[in-house]
Amino acid sequence: MKQQPENFWNERYASEAYAYGILPNSFFKKQLDQLKPGKILLPAEGEGRNAVYAATQSWKALAFDISDSGRKKSLDLADKHQVNIEYLVSDVMNFQTENQVDVLALIYAHFPPNIRKEAHQHLLKFLKPGGTIIFEGFAKEQIENTSGGPQNIDMLYSIDEIKKEFQDLQFTLLETKSIDLQEGEFHQGKAEVIRFVGKKN
Repeated sequence: MKQQPENFWNERYASEAYAYGILPNSFFKKQLDQLKPGKILLPAEGEGRNAVYAATQSWKALAFDISDSGRKKSLDLADKHQVNIEYLVSDVMNFQTENQVDVLALIYAHFPPNIRKEAHQHLLKFLKPGGTIIFEGFAKEQIENTSGGPQNIDMLYSIDEIKKEFQDLQFTLLETKSIDLQEGEFHQGKAEVIRFVGKKN
């Protein structure tokens, strides 16, 4: 019987150690630090490292993930930093909020291929016109590496797929890059990623 995704992530986040560390993703941090604080949405946020960093920089952070244990560790991390984040347990297509946000951050948010384009369009509804999206995810070439990410090439990204799935954006940066990942136990070593920054039309 196939394991449910929430069970996989609850098991990964069950240990005391933070699976991807407690420091924010470096690309996310660099891009966020250039923006004026407002409201930020972080889907598939796991154990909260990026949401907590945003909150320490005066952002109002709203995060969600399918993992209960990810939420608990996120709130623990927020407490340690003496900040507040709002964190919901939800899958991507059922996520709803009445508020639009200034920034949407998709950091290693790899959704199932059968819903991925729809999921991205759903999330973009919550981004204000003129709002910014910050994205880093594994490229298709990552399938050859052992430094992290899905072992399903259809869940990895190409530049062409990004352009098709985020058509309402003006890209200010869109690139593939070879990087050295040092994020906790499960993101370690040479990695192939796609990064972009875009503005919603």
